[in-house]
Amino acid sequence: MTADTIIAVDTRINARWLIPIEPSGVVLDHQAVLIQGDRIAAVVTQAQADQDYRARETLDLNRHVVMPGLINMHGHAAMSLFRGLADDLPLMTWLHEHIWPAEGRFVSAEFIADGTRLAMAEMLRTGTTTFSDMYFFPEVVASVAHDVGMRAQVCFPLMDMPTMWGSGPEEYLAKGRQLIEQWQGDPRIMPAIGPHAPYTVSDDPLKKAIKLAGDTGARIQLHLHETAFEVEDAFGKTGQRPLSRMAELGLLGPGTQCVHMTQIDDSDLEHLKATGAHVIHCPESNLKLASGLCPVERLQREGINVAIGTDGAASNNDLDLFGEIGTAALIAKVVASDAAALSAHSALEMATLRGARALGRDHELGSLVEGKLADIIAIDLSDPFIQPIYDPASQLVYSNQGRQVSHSWIGGVPQVQDGNLTRIDVPDLMLKVQLWADRIRASDPDQS
Repeated sequence: MTADTIIAVDTRINARWLIPIEPSGVVLDHQAVLIQGDRIAAVVTQAQADQDYRARETLDLNRHVVMPGLINMHGHAAMSLFRGLADDLPLMTWLHEHIWPAEGRFVSAEFIADGTRLAMAEMLRTGTTTFSDMYFFPEVVASVAHDVGMRAQVCFPLMDMPTMWGSGPEEYLAKGRQLIEQWQGDPRIMPAIGPHAPYTVSDDPLKKAIKLAGDTGARIQLHLHETAFEVEDAFGKTGQRPLSRMAELGLLGPGTQCVHMTQIDDSDLEHLKATGAHVIHCPESNLKLASGLCPVERLQREGINVAIGTDGAASNNDLDLFGEIGTAALIAKVVASDAAALSAHSALEMATLRGARALGRDHELGSLVEGKLADIIAIDLSDPFIQPIYDPASQLVYSNQGRQVSHSWIGGVPQVQDGNLTRIDVPDLMLKVQLWADRIRASDPDQS
């Protein structure tokens, strides 16, 4: 290539190590990622980049792993403001006696805006560039995420009972249709349908949700088979496992994301395989609430796509997806009685390409491939207490904590630079968080 055919790009990232995710299981040395606009222009050796490209900005990340941004496929972002409010309780006690009453007292558009911004700050700082949210006031979540520049699948809630967001299924569905129409086709905001769970949504609203998904192409995410009690109770009342009921209704399909799935028998496995539905694994929340363990290795062996989510900070209690994938890898080994059940590379893929696949966007997210969107993170591996480095992928899963993330780009736009958030005013946010904490604490004698 001659001097007059040198390719101009916006940004060049020189990486000590690069984990592209595609091809799978690969760690590359001394690579350069070239960004032009919001896309990856090329991934080449640094020597080739010296010869063929000129960049307006070059970052030398000589102690870093560069990889795709993480995709957190399930959470309730604003519940960050309830972090630590009610711990060490079983799911139904936690929900009925603590979380639902607190939501009734405090959840509002303002609560959602501040809580979502707090969650996004934590997620960005620990490597997440895309998140899925299922909570009240989804129009506020979409607006806040868009303003910050994060990618978000925003699922509007659907359940039989009235809440602070609506009077019941008809209002939820009407507002949800408006949300879909407003954001459909947006490159960052992905509106979706969020039936809470089989035990909170009856057949008629579910049928209407299925029709809405068919009309608009919106994806459906719901909590499913989270606990043994949920499955046993449903079977006792209806003679059907919840997943079988969803299959019979026609809710399962390639656009369906089944969150938790700790209880799986052979019939469940066949439904998932036949429909192409995705499973979203939330290991730390499932552990903390003693909900059960998702058999990830078995699902993957059967060709079922398994992505990963943190769940909300009220049941986790953090949104660090690197910590989540480390936990997932360890649990998978125990559940399968096989130390090789979920490798470090497979765990990283769950948090990147498999999440993109669940979103239906694996053609443009989830790996560092020419032409894909430039959602990229860099992790500093210079910490002396994670030395020596033999395998960077292993280090990321088993030794790293998300706070080692030093840089982040979404669509080529910097979101984290040298460990600092660029689009969120953290001191101002902390003042708002403290005001909410004071209000919540004052309302609950157990917290005072």
